[in-house]
Amino acid sequence: FRWRHRFLLGISEDQAGDLEGIVEVDETLFHESLKGHRRLPRPPRKRGTPAAQRGRSKEWINAITVRDRAGDTRELVLKNFNRQGLIEDLAFSLRPDAILCTDGSPVYAAFAKAMALAHEAVNLSAGERVRQAFHIQNVNAYHSRLKGWIERFHGVGTFYLPNYLGWHRLLDGHAATLTPAKLIRVSLGREHYQRLTET
Repeated sequence: FRWRHRFLLGISEDQAGDLEGIVEVDETLFHESLKGHRRLPRPPRKRGTPAAQRGRSKEWINAITVRDRAGDTRELVLKNFNRQGLIEDLAFSLRPDAILCTDGSPVYAAFAKAMALAHEAVNLSAGERVRQAFHIQNVNAYHSRLKGWIERFHGVGTFYLPNYLGWHRLLDGHAATLTPAKLIRVSLGREHYQRLTET
């Protein structure tokens, strides 16, 4: 476990930048887990105990996925899903001419306005899935693959969630070209599999 996360730390930091064109953004929720903590701020609970509340609450962690149509992906973990959290992580990851495509959440609308980005929102609650070229089906399919893959770990500690997200990003779409040597180079930061922000 210790060595797993030594390798995954570098992999988790390999995030795409300069996302361009139509950029889909959506969040998926993970039940907060304090696995590995020696001092819990709450009574311990048995594995598999369901959350007391459905939807967003203090028991849930937001994993935000930002993905353009070329498949370049950036992810962030937010305890509080708000405009400022998005700005702090995504401000330099999107090209100014990118078109943000999201669901109807006002958080995304506020973020797009603050960043002066073009924004297209699909109204999922009204049954709108696709409007011309605008939809979030690619990022939703990515979340489906992520949730299916992460089930094998039977719950991931929230502290380590970014590492597992990075591991999945690397495997998703790149598994066919991975070799042990390449995996080590990526984990050491000597090779990248995502398009990085130009400086």
